[in-house]
Amino acid sequence: MPDTAQRPPVLYLSHGAPPLADDATWTGQLGAWGADLPRPAAVLVVSAHWELAPVAVSATSGNVPLLYDFWGFPQRYYEVTYDAPGAPRLAHSVAQLLAGAGEQLHQDPSRGLDHGAYVPLKEMFPEADVPTLQLSMPTLDPRRLFELGRRLAPLRDENVLIVGSGFTTHNLAWFDPSAGPDAAPPTASAEFDHWAAEAVGAGDVDAVLDFLVRAPAAVEAHPRTEHWAPLYVALGAASASGALSADTVDSVIDGFWFGLSKRSWQFA
Repeated sequence: MPDTAQRPPVLYLSHGAPPLADDATWTGQLGAWGADLPRPAAVLVVSAHWELAPVAVSATSGNVPLLYDFWGFPQRYYEVTYDAPGAPRLAHSVAQLLAGAGEQLHQDPSRGLDHGAYVPLKEMFPEADVPTLQLSMPTLDPRRLFELGRRLAPLRDENVLIVGSGFTTHNLAWFDPSAGPDAAPPTASAEFDHWAAEAVGAGDVDAVLDFLVRAPAAVEAHPRTEHWAPLYVALGAASASGALSADTVDSVIDGFWFGLSKRSWQFA
């Protein structure tokens, strides 16, 4: 029987943009979070920035350059490196789990980690010594992504840290560099963050999956849902062994960054 006491948690984190590296508060929070985690054998990241069907994994060789999937930033952000080892064994495990559900896993040997993966991981595991793999989102449908997470849940028994990487609110119309990172958030961002803290914190999976109907300011907070969608995968992976509750959900990071909620959760 698997030793569930040693099973790593599941994370959903708000990953920020490349300038996150310049924010001492947020990088410190991510660094402390990573230091508190049990050391995983590997990390599987589902990022808001890779939508591809059929479902696919990134390069497994460990020597493919990062994907700088952003534009208009200073050159130094395009010179960041994160040379985490490849994770071919993890890719094999993912393929087996999906095959058991009648789904074939595809591989993209040319795709490196995008900024939804390497920006936070560089702060959480700065030595870049944990094998890391990225998985695409084949859909934005909440229940299909939740079921994908449930299929991936057995990876936790292999000491794999499953990470959904998005942003708890993500409306770039709110992003105002002149206001500074600590500016008061728009009312809609604050309202959605408050609802999310209560719904996710209570383990109310149905409410989260149905957030467009149930959450205040849902469309304003997520004009497109790709940054909320990785949470569905995380919830599926975390709830596969039992219902979530306030006892198994921890809001590790909260607050706002340029008006966007950086709230992030850990699921036991």
